Parts: sequence; C-alpha cells; structure tokens
Amino acid sequence: MDVPLWLALIVVAVLGIKLIRPPWWLVAVILLGGYLLAGSVFAPFIDPITK
Repeated sequence: MDVPLWLALIVVAVLGIKLIRPPWWLVAVILLGGYLLAGSVFAPFIDPITK
C-alpha cells in the first residue's frame, strides 16, 4: 500500500495535536521556524542531520 507523504504528515499532525494538545501558538512557531530555517544559511548544515 502506497500512502502519499502529504497524507501521512496530515494524519500524524492531527493525531499529535489531538493527543498531546499543544497550544496553537506553539504549533505555529514550530511550523514557521522550520520553514524559515529551511531557507536560511543553516540549511546545508541541517540537511545531513535530517537524512
């Protein structure tokens, strides 16, 4: 069974938010921080760690 990555990410995100109940501002900060960090000068240093 092949599951698209976007679908798996949505399912994990929804389950995480329902089970752990983090504040919405924390979810927004983590998403925005990850987006900004991926486009920064630190991206080449983070890339080998995440693979």
